[in-house]
Amino acid sequence: MSSTTTGTDEAPAAEMITGARERIDALDARIIALVQERMAVSESIQRARIGSGGRRVHLTREMEILDHYREALGRHGTQLGMTLLGLCRGTL
Repeated sequence: MSSTTTGTDEAPAAEMITGARERIDALDARIIALVQERMAVSESIQRARIGSGGRRVHLTREMEILDHYREALGRHGTQLGMTLLGLCRGTL
């Protein structure tokens, strides 16, 4: 492993970095799958709400979600929550 791929020439550090990156890649794959699942569940909720005469988006609920992300992750949690909500609003 070279410093161009890991940022270090020290073999133990390079091995640790490579292993950690593999773990991050696996976590990212799981996160993507969970986001896709969340999007599908959100779409079913939106279809039910619209089908019963309601609006596609429920702003009070969205604020609760943003509060949850902010409380758990801080300021950047709000940004993450906003991104998730944007993805989950879909194109209905």
